Amino acid sequence: MFELDVRSRKPIYEQLVEKLKQLIIHDVLQEDEKLPSVRELAQQLTINPNTIQKAYRELETQGYIYSLKGKGSFVHPSSKSGQKEELKKVREELKKLFAEAMYLGMSGEEIADLLKEAEGRGNHD
Repeated sequence: MFELDVRSRKPIYEQLVEKLKQLIIHDVLQEDEKLPSVRELAQQLTINPNTIQKAYRELETQGYIYSLKGKGSFVHPSSKSGQKEELKKVREELKKLFAEAMYLGMSGEEIADLLKEAEGRGNHD
């Protein structure tokens, strides 16, 4: 499914949250698709099940997935209205990152190229 960088300074559960978000955002994981169980994913990635559980809880809090008792975790159907607060936070964070990038010398064109890349249309690194 994906790999985690055990040497990264970023905690494993945060890496897992980011990877799963990317899979959901890019429609690799479809709405209402069942995610691997905590046990399955822990075995597959050879990491502690508690780490997987923590990542799943975080994704549920952020509205990316939902859980059904005894059935597992599933990709939440994108409810744009329900994600307004999260979108507001992302916008603010993007503004800060854009300002920092421009301060460090990145051009608007380079930022636009990154956006195209994020949309999957770019052919940059």
